[in-house]
Amino acid sequence: MRHEQQCVGLLHQAHVLWWESERMVIAQLLRKALRVALEAEFTQHAVSSLELLRRLYVETNNFPQYRTTVRQLERVRETLAAEQETLKLFWGAKMDLMRTVHARRRLLQYLPSVIDRLEELYQKTHSYTIYDSLLKLRLMQQELPGNFDEIIRITTEAEQQFAKGKLNRKRFDSRFTKYYSLYAHLRARRLEEGLMLAEDYLKAFSRSTNNWFSMLENYFLLTMHSGQYDRAGELLRRMQQNPFVTKLTRPAIQRWELMRAYLYFVRPDEAGLRPLHFAQLVQSVPDHSRDKRGYNVAILILQFLHYLQQNNAEALLMRLEGLRKYETAHLRDVSTLRSRLFFRLLQLTVKVDYDPVMCEEKGQALLNRLRDTPPPGEAYSDIEIIPYESLWVITLELLRNGKLRS
Repeated sequence: MRHEQQCVGLLHQAHVLWWESERMVIAQLLRKALRVALEAEFTQHAVSSLELLRRLYVETNNFPQYRTTVRQLERVRETLAAEQETLKLFWGAKMDLMRTVHARRRLLQYLPSVIDRLEELYQKTHSYTIYDSLLKLRLMQQELPGNFDEIIRITTEAEQQFAKGKLNRKRFDSRFTKYYSLYAHLRARRLEEGLMLAEDYLKAFSRSTNNWFSMLENYFLLTMHSGQYDRAGELLRRMQQNPFVTKLTRPAIQRWELMRAYLYFVRPDEAGLRPLHFAQLVQSVPDHSRDKRGYNVAILILQFLHYLQQNNAEALLMRLEGLRKYETAHLRDVSTLRSRLFFRLLQLTVKVDYDPVMCEEKGQALLNRLRDTPPPGEAYSDIEIIPYESLWVITLELLRNGKLRS
């Protein structure tokens, strides 16, 4: 951040001059560093500036300035202590979020008390550092159980506070809240609202950054979920034509390949893939792996639907066994219920010998449960590139047009 770099640079110059015994301009440098630090609320740098100023005023026997500096230092140190307590609590919670499922469940239990403590510290200090940690923990608290409507409310409130000048303009980064908000609109199925925001939100990000591509992913998924496949094709081409696409990590490239394959499945002309390339892509992706957490189910489903479209009964039986094994091993948690229900719908197609009428009839109860089940909230939960309800409609259409019935 530019303002922090300026603080660090001024402090560095002051230290160099100190060791060179150049006292004449040190006070000026330190006062400027202090002003920038206080304006941008970099409390640690403010403390460093004040400590060196205190030392300078002792050596120059400037008691009035010394006394003023000591009083200010005491106040700033109180804020710093509150910020350090905040960061200790924040990073502890963040660590639990990144660990096991058990740790995340435990996090949900103690997170309210942490948030209460941060709110108390914020009311005492009005420190931006505390506000920033508090905002992120509030979002974390709502994301874990999947309260995406509340995430939209929280991010909207933050944007409004910033617009009213209640948040530090040198520190608040609206790109963070914009990203979270668009992601929440996707997960909350508030698709029309999300699409109205998406284009303006995307403009807030530089096309040269990975964050631009991440934002575009959410934008793309919004169009896929709303059935706007032509618009999804336009976004795919924008991604491909971005000259910085070569900077994408391998996992990001694989996600885009998978999303492109889904687009091809429903709208081949928009995906820009040849049939052979699509078939090779579907067959080459592994069933599941750790670096594709959140997309493993999407891969398995696409493979099954591809072979259903190809009327390949032998391959479907193999995929059916793969679905069963994956469900047994990975779809036991309550957050995976939607994927588990859709897996069972796909398994039903084989059980009823690919009869579309029987499949629709016997699958109605499962479909009703699927409709009543909200999307999961956890960060690594299964991503639906096309909603399962829409995929079921596509599945039934494939059965009607297929030749697999005996």
